[in-house]
Amino acid sequence: MAQDLNYLKETPSQTAGPFVHIGLAPGAAGFEIYDQELGQDIAGPNASGERIRVEGLVMDGIGSPVKDVLLEAWQANAQGNYAHPEHPGEVEEGFRGWGRVITDFDTGEWAFDTVKPGPVMGRNGQMMAPHINLWIVARGINVGLNTRLYFEDEAEANASDPVINLIEWEKRRATLIARRSIRDGALVYRFDICLQGNDETVFFDV
Repeated sequence: MAQDLNYLKETPSQTAGPFVHIGLAPGAAGFEIYDQELGQDIAGPNASGERIRVEGLVMDGIGSPVKDVLLEAWQANAQGNYAHPEHPGEVEEGFRGWGRVITDFDTGEWAFDTVKPGPVMGRNGQMMAPHINLWIVARGINVGLNTRLYFEDEAEANASDPVINLIEWEKRRATLIARRSIRDGALVYRFDICLQGNDETVFFDV
């Protein structure tokens, strides 16, 4: 005789789920707390350089979109400078270099608008290719994942980037490259993130 199985529901200690959105992006969760939600304007109106849109999906091990993801982005400005209180005047007024977005609850798509960053001097004196740092949390990811987005049209800079060159396999390096396209006259970079599987994105211990 078949026995019905009763499955326990996930508890808050088991998931970063909707609680992440309520605390960090309340507007997306239906809570109108702020006039402007923190993290939506990365570059500000005064930033110089090329305006770009970055978009993608976060996918699980079988290629299905994960629809409750929060991503944070850090980047330099077009001159390769980060916004930092110890270095005032090195970035344009209003340039944060930091942003926060969540995936669409229906499609899993995420996107943000910014300026394309310039090359950045690394701690060891080596120049790093233009890139955007990403931090990812979602249901089942209670310790955030760190990765980097590099740009397809910066092949020469990518080839000498000290971080990319830490990765032995070419296929693995390719998971960090955003694909360039033009849509309605605007520059768009596509960056899909795979959490598991054969095409798993490279994640870094930071």
